[in-house]
Amino acid sequence: MSAILYDYWRSSASYRVRIALNMLGEPYETVPLDLLSRAHESPEHLARNPQGLVPALSIEGRLLTQSLAIIEYLDETRSAGFLPGDAAGRARVRALSYAIAMEIHPICNLRVTDQLEAVADGGDAVKRAWMRKFIGEGLHAFESMLGDGGSGIFCHGDAPGMADFCLVPQLYNARRWDVEITGLERILAIEANCTKLEGFAEAHPDRVRPPEK
Repeated sequence: MSAILYDYWRSSASYRVRIALNMLGEPYETVPLDLLSRAHESPEHLARNPQGLVPALSIEGRLLTQSLAIIEYLDETRSAGFLPGDAAGRARVRALSYAIAMEIHPICNLRVTDQLEAVADGGDAVKRAWMRKFIGEGLHAFESMLGDGGSGIFCHGDAPGMADFCLVPQLYNARRWDVEITGLERILAIEANCTKLEGFAEAHPDRVRPPEK
C-alpha cells in the first residue's frame, strides 16, 4: 500500500516532503486539502493532525506530521542520505534547514499573515511588506551561512539533502511575494542545480496544482 500525503499544493512545508518522497522514488497518493477554504480545520483532518496543519503523511501504519520530522523519518528508515553521516555535518544541515523552516516559515505562514491582515491598517499591502521583510532578511542570512565552506553544488557538499528541500520551496515563496533575491549568488546557484533534478521538478506547485473547478 502506497503512502498518502495530505497536502496543499502551495504549502512550502508540503513541497519539502514532496521533494523528499520524489527523490526516494517512494510511491504515494496525494489527498489535497484547500487551505483557503479551511479544509485543514475540518474535524477529519484535526483527527489526523491536531495542529490542523499540512503536510501529514500516512506511511507504514503511522501518521506523521511536521515536514522536517517526516523527512528525517524517511532518511533514517531508508538510509536516504538526506543528512550527512557525521555529527558536525548533521548539525550544519539542521541549522540551515531550521533557518528556513523555524525562522522564516512560521512568521510567514497563512495563519500569521491572515491575522496580520485582519488587525493591521493597510490590508494586503501590509502583508506584502511583511513577507518581503522577513523572507528577504532570512534568505540573506542563509546566503551568509552558506559561506562557511561546507557547501558544494548543493547546500551541504555535492548531494542534495534536507537543507535543499527547504531552500527551493522558500525561493518559490520569495518570488511569489516579489522578494529581491538577485544578489543571492550561492543560493541561486544551488537552486539551479536542484531544479535540474526530476525529483524537485515533479514537486513544483505548478506540477501538482489541482485543476481549477
